[in-house]
Amino acid sequence: MNHYAYHFYEMAHLAMAPARALSDLTRLTFKNPANPMAYTPLGRNLAASAELFERLTRRYGKPAFGLDKTIVNGKAVAVEEEIVWVRPFCQLRHFRRHLPPRTPRQSRLLIVAPMSGHYATLLRGTVETFLPTHDVFVTDWVDARLVPLSAGRFDLDDYIDYVVEMCEFLDVAGAPPVHLLAVCQPSVPALAAVARMEAEKDPHVPASMTLMGGPIDTRRSPTAVNKVAEKRGSQWFRRNCIHVAPFPYPGAGREVYPGFLQLSGFMAMNLDRHVNAHVDMFNHLIKGDGDSAVKHREFYDEYLAVMDLTAEFYLQTIDKVFVHHELPRGVMTHRGHPVDPCAIRRVGLMTVEGEKDDISGVGQTEAAQDLCCNIPDGLRMHYLQKDVGHYGVFNGSRFRKEIAPRICAFHAEVEARFASDPGLRSPAAVSPASESRPQPATAPGARAMSPA
Repeated sequence: MNHYAYHFYEMAHLAMAPARALSDLTRLTFKNPANPMAYTPLGRNLAASAELFERLTRRYGKPAFGLDKTIVNGKAVAVEEEIVWVRPFCQLRHFRRHLPPRTPRQSRLLIVAPMSGHYATLLRGTVETFLPTHDVFVTDWVDARLVPLSAGRFDLDDYIDYVVEMCEFLDVAGAPPVHLLAVCQPSVPALAAVARMEAEKDPHVPASMTLMGGPIDTRRSPTAVNKVAEKRGSQWFRRNCIHVAPFPYPGAGREVYPGFLQLSGFMAMNLDRHVNAHVDMFNHLIKGDGDSAVKHREFYDEYLAVMDLTAEFYLQTIDKVFVHHELPRGVMTHRGHPVDPCAIRRVGLMTVEGEKDDISGVGQTEAAQDLCCNIPDGLRMHYLQKDVGHYGVFNGSRFRKEIAPRICAFHAEVEARFASDPGLRSPAAVSPASESRPQPATAPGARAMSPA
């Protein structure tokens, strides 16, 4: 662990401040309509170069969701963000829709955002897609460098506790059913949370859980990310990736995995693509193609905004999920108690994967179908989306047109089955004799839910 590397990074960032200010002044000067040089090739080149330099050396703050309206049942309604549940390392954000009177109530959807370096706003498109059909809540994780040491630690056990508490908070008497949706990294703690709730016969288990592009079993179709983690082990990451948050952050002194290191790893995986994207933006600015430049800015304003993770959470995730594969091997525990996916009997399960996912390979998320051996066949579904990578599993046109409608249909089917047979929500509804493991899918597409 390096105690001073983070401090040097902060010093370097501050040292660049005068250059960024000069660059920004140059950009404004050569984009001013009153400046004749703004209409010359030299002026456009200078303005484009200045903007690119400023953007590449800027620190990007936490973006806003910016979702202030949606369409429900064909009518435009206002959306208001509110924080309804708070813990030191997480806030539960509710997108409250101002629905007209007598509007039929819709199911609640708890979206568990990844705690992997980016903010929850990375799921803006996911939230926006479900706003017309669900009452949406999303986990808004807090940057670890902003949490004082007095707030204590935050590890994988705490993460699981948070998910359990949020499910219990949302499942109130008389309210619509709660569905859980975990994107990427939280697939493992979300599955563990539901397994522990079932083992404890918690009455507040969600009606269903949807796991999307998650590393349930990274031994299946291992990607470059999986191989590096398994080869190096958690001790290598402790020595090389853990730093101490510097003053004057509120979390000064806390051991963290800095967001800028996570971002550098992501960028390095597809360096050519990012270089070409910035070259294209430079050319768009010179040509005056404002629309293309705006799209580039919007994407990288989100992509380059990163947060720190607590060291204990990051290292436990590396060790338990990517090195020792504790969940699929049946040896994972939560606060000393076994995490047994076979305990899950009252919760529908949907798994979603992308055919070209280079973060969570094909089959890694579907592994949950094999582990959750006591969920009735009529309450489970797997879907493999063709021609999408990791990001396309939860964002983009194919997500909106093909994946999200299937998730909504799955929620409706699960609720209909529970309504027709309330006994399915009882732990005694499924006998141990029904412990049959589903067969893996052999072709892209959905494995339909079998009839009752």
